[in-house]
Amino acid sequence: GLSGSGKSTIANVVEQKLHKKGIKTFVLDGDNIRKRINKDLTFAPEDRTENIRRIAELANLMVEAGLVTLAAFVSPYKKDRENIRSIVKDVNFIEIFVNTSVDECERRDVKGLYKKARAGEIKNMTGISAPYELPLNPDVEIKTEKISVEAAAKLIMDYIEPKLSILKWA
Repeated sequence: GLSGSGKSTIANVVEQKLHKKGIKTFVLDGDNIRKRINKDLTFAPEDRTENIRRIAELANLMVEAGLVTLAAFVSPYKKDRENIRSIVKDVNFIEIFVNTSVDECERRDVKGLYKKARAGEIKNMTGISAPYELPLNPDVEIKTEKISVEAAAKLIMDYIEPKLSILKWA
């Protein structure tokens, strides 16, 4: 989903629900990745691709260590999402599309990114001056303008719980 769609908020609620089940998790999002491991990257298309590739490799390491890894990122290109799936392996990958309109994301705009993009201060802003290729067949689609964060987290939990039941945690 776009910046401001609610990806990290929903991921954090899912993480809390998983923790209550005794499942170890980690949430990766733009705030903890762009300020650290990917601080050398811009928002140019080739850097976006590298950003997502690094995230996939990091997520894969976390999965190999036994963590359920929730990755909450703007991933605007179909080819990059396919690359993530190949890196973390199909069995470990669930594509969740947090589908929120640009208008709603701009209304929320906690970080002021859309305002800056409209003023020309941010180049290559997904949904404004850079494209977003909609996922065609996500495993879960969440329309945040129609459901609550709690309901969104429940949709995700309902989808992933059968996959988690084969794992030996708790």
